[in-house]
Amino acid sequence: MTPPLQQQPRYLQLAQTLIAEIESGRYPVGGLIPTEYELCDQFGASRFTVREAIKRLVQLGMVTRQAGVGTRVIGPRQETGYTQVIEGLSDLHRYTSETRLDILRREVVEVSGDVAEALHARPGEAWLLIEALRRTGTETPLALSSIYIHPAFRGLEFGGADDHTPIYTRIEQQFGEQIVEVRQHLEGMAIDTRSAPLLGVKRGSPALLVTRLYLNRRGEIVEMAINIHPADRYSYSQTFRRDDRGALT
Repeated sequence: MTPPLQQQPRYLQLAQTLIAEIESGRYPVGGLIPTEYELCDQFGASRFTVREAIKRLVQLGMVTRQAGVGTRVIGPRQETGYTQVIEGLSDLHRYTSETRLDILRREVVEVSGDVAEALHARPGEAWLLIEALRRTGTETPLALSSIYIHPAFRGLEFGGADDHTPIYTRIEQQFGEQIVEVRQHLEGMAIDTRSAPLLGVKRGSPALLVTRLYLNRRGEIVEMAINIHPADRYSYSQTFRRDDRGALT
């Protein structure tokens, strides 16, 4: 049984509401949204929560802030880019629900070299490889993804184009597995000759390479996703908070 998703942080819930109200026309382009104090009263939230929600709108290119004037609406969400805010596994789930995966190919491959090493697999193991383009609301690809799935789960079934269930959740649902840890690594790169036409960019364009390893309770890698994001289509934001001992986590 799939464990319940971690509840979204309050500021993201507030941001989602403001996004919906801007897109519905309640706060028109060129107009001001309520002040921080007014939003605190409306939502029963702290100033920190309201500020973080507004920061999310700024990241999405929906509003601009000016001292002494306020927060002005400049337009709906910009669909050519995506800002990912990471605080827990639920944020990865939301990222998937807000985008779609268009599969280019699916085949069983024998892993070797750097791939086998990254997967902690023996050379020759036959993993399921899915290559896909991830998109937002437009046809502009957000990323090119190469997804490796453990041999035990290579019979994984997929839904239709409108099914946004994450692959790790499908594995949990279909095989009774449980993902308890995701390790993420980010680095800059230049887009190669093969990836450039698929992403609609020039060879050598800057990109962010995001690699995620999904591990089960035994510490085994169930899935590895390698994502190539053109630099102008993706940004990454992470929040650190102090724990009970005063350390930043």
